[in-house]
Amino acid sequence: MEALASKVGRRGAVVLPAKLRRRLGIEEGSFVVAEEREDGILIRPATVLPVEIYMPERRAEFLLNNAIDIKDYQRARNEVKRMGLDPDRIKHHTPELAQPRKPGRRRE
Repeated sequence: MEALASKVGRRGAVVLPAKLRRRLGIEEGSFVVAEEREDGILIRPATVLPVEIYMPERRAEFLLNNAIDIKDYQRARNEVKRMGLDPDRIKHHTPELAQPRKPGRRRE
């Protein structure tokens, strides 16, 4: 690996030599990570993953669908109510033990 010099500009901007940018696939608008090291600074390409922002209704759906038993389901329902939502209006699956049993049907 060869060392290529670069100049620090206004506001700390560093121009990466074109040869390095091409080799590493760094283009205008690419993200990089700057890490402090004992012997200097390491600048390397970064991987940026999109983050999904969940609406309250979607969060409520997660809470209700992830309940594993009746006690957990009741806690989820209470949390959804604290969020200002009606748990009965959120599409979700009820844990089997939390569903009302139909008269005359026995579990096997």
